[in-house]
Amino acid sequence: MKRLETTLVSLLFFALATITPLKASDKFITLASTTSTQDSGFFSHILPLFEQKTGIQVRVVAVGTGQAIRIAQNGDADVLLVHHKPSELNFVERGYGVRRFDVMYNDFVIVGDKSDPAQISGMRDAVGALKKIAQTKSSFVSRGDQSGTHKKELELWKRAKVDTENHSGKWYLEIGSGMGIALNFSASKDAYTLSDRGTWLSFNNKGNLNLLVEGDKNLFNPYGVILVNPMKFPHIKSDEGQLFIDWLISEEGQAAIASFRKNGELLFYPNAKSNS
Repeated sequence: MKRLETTLVSLLFFALATITPLKASDKFITLASTTSTQDSGFFSHILPLFEQKTGIQVRVVAVGTGQAIRIAQNGDADVLLVHHKPSELNFVERGYGVRRFDVMYNDFVIVGDKSDPAQISGMRDAVGALKKIAQTKSSFVSRGDQSGTHKKELELWKRAKVDTENHSGKWYLEIGSGMGIALNFSASKDAYTLSDRGTWLSFNNKGNLNLLVEGDKNLFNPYGVILVNPMKFPHIKSDEGQLFIDWLISEEGQAAIASFRKNGELLFYPNAKSNS
């Protein structure tokens, strides 16, 4: 009898556990975004402000930009916030998104071991720096995950006229992981890598890694936000999703972005004014 009672109580708790999230389901949206916004601590800073104001919880799926776009175009997210503008515009043009809005920007940087075997420290020419890395066959860690950072890296290698496929597994190391893991791997291998500035500033395991190359206009890194098209996916929570977007690009949301700092440094610069 006691065994039966225990089983019934367990089933009751299971039922309550499954019912409770359903009651709350109208009060959340799913946001497909990047590891850079997650790893930098950006969402931990701004999302509680939005949730407190609206009562809408934002559940983040943080992956590379390419994977985030695939999630959104499968209708498995309500809002997309990523950082590869050509891919974002293509997403909208193909009817998967309603409209792209500028939200914020930062930049990419090249970091590497302080010994700097390719002698690129202080350069403001990212393409030139990659050429020197290739010429010296110095270790370079690539995220290799079709993220916004990876796409930018491949663009820069193309401009440098370096075919990384010919060097894969030699000095060019593809790991297929997020930015935090790429930085950890670079630190362990005394290797170079391309990082978004936000994750670099938030990274606590720098070891011998130093920031070596910055300030090149080719390293500009804009972020855009898009509502997934409810005409294509009727289940999308378009009202709540648009409310989140409207808040992000409002004066209040932009001020929240501008208040996110690490050691006094701004990680993302709000730029929603460029939408008007």
